[in-house]
Amino acid sequence: MKTYGTGEVRNIVVLGHSGCGKTTVTESALFFSGATKRFGSTAEGNTVSDYDPEEIKRHVSIQTSVIPVEWKGTKINFIDTPGYFDFVGEVKSSLAAADVALIVVSGKAGPEVGTEKAWDYCEEMGIPRMILVNQMDDENADFNRTLGQMRKKFGKAIAPFQIPLRDDDGKFAGFINCIERYARIITAGDSPNGKVLADAEVPDIMSGEVESLRNMLIEAAAEADDELLEKFFNDEELTEEEIYKGLNEGINQGLVAPVLCGAVNLHYGTKVLMDTIVKYIPASNVCRPVIECIDAKTNELTERKCDVNEPFSALVFKTIADPYIGRLNMFRVMSGKITKDSSIYNVQKDTVEKISKLYVCRGKEQIEVNEICAGDIGALSKLSNTSTNDTLCSKDAPVILPQIEFPASVHTMAISPKTKGDEDKISAALAKLKEEDPTIKTKVDAETKQSLVLGIGEQHLEILLSKLKNKYKIEAELSEPIVPYREMIKGRVEIRGKYKKQSGGHGQYGDVLMVFEPSGDLTTQYVFEEKIFGGSVPKQYFPAVEKGIQECVQSGVLAGYPVVGLKATLTDGSYHPVDSSEMAFKMATATAFKDGLPQAKPTILEPIAHVEVLAPEKYMGDIMGDFNKRRGRILKMDPIGKNMNIVAEVPMKEMFKYCTDLRSMTQSRGEYTCEFERYEEAPMEVQQAVIAARKKDA
Repeated sequence: MKTYGTGEVRNIVVLGHSGCGKTTVTESALFFSGATKRFGSTAEGNTVSDYDPEEIKRHVSIQTSVIPVEWKGTKINFIDTPGYFDFVGEVKSSLAAADVALIVVSGKAGPEVGTEKAWDYCEEMGIPRMILVNQMDDENADFNRTLGQMRKKFGKAIAPFQIPLRDDDGKFAGFINCIERYARIITAGDSPNGKVLADAEVPDIMSGEVESLRNMLIEAAAEADDELLEKFFNDEELTEEEIYKGLNEGINQGLVAPVLCGAVNLHYGTKVLMDTIVKYIPASNVCRPVIECIDAKTNELTERKCDVNEPFSALVFKTIADPYIGRLNMFRVMSGKITKDSSIYNVQKDTVEKISKLYVCRGKEQIEVNEICAGDIGALSKLSNTSTNDTLCSKDAPVILPQIEFPASVHTMAISPKTKGDEDKISAALAKLKEEDPTIKTKVDAETKQSLVLGIGEQHLEILLSKLKNKYKIEAELSEPIVPYREMIKGRVEIRGKYKKQSGGHGQYGDVLMVFEPSGDLTTQYVFEEKIFGGSVPKQYFPAVEKGIQECVQSGVLAGYPVVGLKATLTDGSYHPVDSSEMAFKMATATAFKDGLPQAKPTILEPIAHVEVLAPEKYMGDIMGDFNKRRGRILKMDPIGKNMNIVAEVPMKEMFKYCTDLRSMTQSRGEYTCEFERYEEAPMEVQQAVIAARKKDA
C-alpha cells in the first residue's frame, strides 16, 4: 500500500444498531475496490473485519477493526465498530481516531436505539456524520418512512442525496442522485449476483420529488456559506461546483448529514457511498485542522496542526493483545509523520522505543509501510510499555493528547478459576485482556478475598470468559459478589469478663469490667478508652485489652461480619501479681465481648449505594417503580439535556445485574453509575435471611 498524504485520507467510523449491516458495508467496499477477491459474509464468519474467534462464532462484531480502502486516489479508513451496547468502549476509542461518522440504518427497522446513540456520540464529539439507509432490497424496507423518522429525531440536518427507485411490484430497482439528477437502475450484468447498476434517466413521475429535494439541498448548501446564501436570496442559480462547495462546508460544520441508500449485501450503493466520501467528506486535515494538547514540558495548553511539517504526535486508540502474535498498538497520527527505523517517545510511560517495522492494518492482516503521515492510522508491534490512551511523540517536543473517556464499568461479578492452581494464570490473562479493553476492570476485595471483574454488561463478561477459555486455555466461572455486611450495637451494656486458668506452675488470670456502647461513627470499627481508678488494672495491660477488642470486632456475634461503630471502655478489673499476663487480659476482654454484645441490641448493617440513572423522561415511572421494588429511595430528579437524571439510594445487594434490567426498561436508552455511599441498618427480614445464610455456609 502506498503512502498517502494528509489531504488524501478520510477516517470514517461506521456506527449503528446491531444487525444494520456495518461490517457488510466495509466488506463490500473492500470487494468493490479490488482489495479482496471474495465477498465475505458475517453469517459464514469469513469477513475481513470480524476475525476474532468470538466474532466468527457469534456472527457479530465485538471489537474495533480498521479497514483501509483505496478509492480514486484517496485512502478511506473505515473503522468498523460493534453494535452491541456492551462494547461501547470500542465505539468511544474509535471515535477518537475518526473524523467523520457513517451511521448505518436499516431500511426495514428504521432508526433504532443504536442509531440514536450513534448520533448522540457524534454530537458529543463534534464530528460530522453521514447516513446510509441499508437493506433496501428487503420487501419491508421503507425509505420515506425511515427518512421521516430520522428528520423527527435529528432535525433538518438530515439531507437525502439519493432516493430509491421501485419497480411495478414495489421491489428495490435502483436509486436517483438528487444533486446531479440521474438514476442508477438494476440491470443484468457481470457481478457476483448477476446484477449491476446502470445509468438511466430520472422517471418523469419522480422528477417533481427530485427537484424538491434538490432545492432543499441547495438551500442547505447556501446556509453553510455567506456568499452562497446571499446569492441564494437574490434568486441566482448556484453552479454545481458551488453546491458541492456549500455542501462540503455544511457537512464539515455538522449542519448537513447526507443520506444515501442501498443494499450493500448485493453491492448496490457501495460505489456511490465511496464516491460521496471522496467528493463531499472533508479530508482529515480539514475535519481536524488543529488539536489542543498539553505541552509536557510546561504543562500548558498548546496546539498541534494536522500537518506533516509539525513535530510528530499520535494517540494510541486500540491495543490488541494476542498470546501468539503479541501486542499490537493502533494509533492515529495527529501531527507530523512517523517513519520506520525511527525512535518514538511515550509521554505517559516516559520511555523511548526504537521501532523497526511500521504497519497499516486491514482486519488482522498487517501491511508493512515506510511512513504514515498526519491524519492517517497505523500500527506498531512489540512496544513493551505502550497501551491504549498513551501519547506517542517526538522526544524534543513532547505533548499529551486529549484522552479517550471510557464509560463506567458498572456490572460487577466475582470470578474464579474452575481448576485449583490457576489463580496466577487467570490474573495474567486478565491483565492482557484489560490491555485490549480498558472497560474491563479487576480488583480483589480485601475483606471477602474475592477476585472481582467489572464490565459494561452481562454479555461483556460472558465473552470475557470465552476469551479466557479459547485464547488462554483457562476455564473460569462468574458468581455474584459476597455482600460485605457489617454489625453494630444500638444499646449500652456493662459486662465483666474473667479469664482464669491453673495448670501447675504459673497460672493465667485476667479480669476486666467493660462498657460497650455505640460510638456514633460507623466509619471506624471501634474506639477504646480506659477509666481505671486506683490501679485495679495495671497500665501495662491496657494495650492487651485493646488488642482483644481489635481482634473481636473482626467477627460480630450475629453473623460473623465485622463490627463497626463500637465504643469500648475499660472501667474496672483485677489482676494477680504472679499469674496475670497480657494474654490473660486479652482473653478476658474477648469473653466480655462475646457475652456482652448479644445484650447490647446487636443489629446488621447493609451497604447502601448512591445511584444515578440518566434516561429519557418517558421511562421515569418504570425506573422509579423498579427502585421501590429494590427498597430504594429517590432523592431528586433533574433534567439534563433531553434526558432526566434520577438520583437514588439503593441497597448494594439489590443492584446486581441492574444493567440488564435498566436496558430492558428503557430499550437500552438508559445508563447509570453506582458507588458505595454508607452503611445503614437492614430491615429485620433481611437480617434474618443474612443470619440464616451464614449459618448454612458455616
